[in-house]
Amino acid sequence: MSNSDLTSIFFILLLLVGLAQLLGYVFVKLRQPKVVGEILAGIVLGPAILGRLPVVARLMEAAKQQASILTFVYWLGLLLLMFLSGAETRQLFTREERREVGWLTTVGTGIPFVLALVFGSRLIRPSLAGPHGNRVSLIIVLAVGVAVTSVPVVSKIFADLKILHTRFARLVLGVAVLEDIVLWLALAIATALAGKTVLDPRAMSCHLFATVAYFVLGLTLLPRVIKRLNKSRFNVFAQQSPVAYAIAVLLAYCVVAGALDVSLVFAAFLAGFAVVHKKRRLFADALDAIGKVSFAFFIPVYFAIVGLKLDLVRGLSVRMLAIFLIGSCIIKVLSVSLAGRFAGFRGLDLINLAITTNARGGPGNRARQRGL
Repeated sequence: MSNSDLTSIFFILLLLVGLAQLLGYVFVKLRQPKVVGEILAGIVLGPAILGRLPVVARLMEAAKQQASILTFVYWLGLLLLMFLSGAETRQLFTREERREVGWLTTVGTGIPFVLALVFGSRLIRPSLAGPHGNRVSLIIVLAVGVAVTSVPVVSKIFADLKILHTRFARLVLGVAVLEDIVLWLALAIATALAGKTVLDPRAMSCHLFATVAYFVLGLTLLPRVIKRLNKSRFNVFAQQSPVAYAIAVLLAYCVVAGALDVSLVFAAFLAGFAVVHKKRRLFADALDAIGKVSFAFFIPVYFAIVGLKLDLVRGLSVRMLAIFLIGSCIIKVLSVSLAGRFAGFRGLDLINLAITTNARGGPGNRARQRGL
């Protein structure tokens, strides 16, 4: 890589982190989530606004030639966000919360998904169906987008509000994680129907089993093993460099997840959950140091790149976008409110749950990974 290539990458990262922090600050002053400003930074630098300028367009073209670097920064920001979110989540799926999580997942997710499948055909135009012309696969993706709660987005909002450690955040994250596991199957089916792969029920079943097994072990057995390693007097690695040790745990979880074809988002979340187990805040200073760097640079750049990937110029249907946003929000709010009542919530709790679970963004990442 030449010096000019490195300079272009550094300059793009400078623009992304600078504008993300600036717009994030503006949105905080407007009493809005900081993450909205960070995503907006990428949109501003994208082809819809500043990307129309020749100078910015040339920079973005140079960035595309070194896309692997930006992709690495993107994923590192996402994994660090989930790692730190898991570290703040002391417990997940406790006995008292399983009934509530069950209602919120089945009713709050199931109703939007089914309604989107039924009425999605009226929203999808034939021109959007892709080269294979399969509208069914696109309707399934649309249904996932209506039903899902984005784990990264909601984690970032909770982190900005400093409520990741609360029972409310734990409940919403538990629902979001379960949604992601179940809705992966829908995306797998959509991929097969789109003609990208052959629908293989056995492979899908094996993948689902591996994901569930990894998740269960990550919540039960592995945190106990990591806890013993943390306290071991033979663990020179942790004693000499707690920051490096914490990152090593994150990388180890991701390596195992990658080998099993399990979502790295789950792996990072469970790695953070294991490092800080229950009430003992081991490696608090190390996690604080990782958090300062991550929230200053990597995480804002991740969300800025999310905005940068949005193409608001080519193939954008304003009508479809408006219908999707308004319709999906209404359906999700009503469904989660109904699920919340079944789970025993009342009043302001219902409103908070309904609004928080409207955070979206995950399906796009997963759909791109699956080639849709």
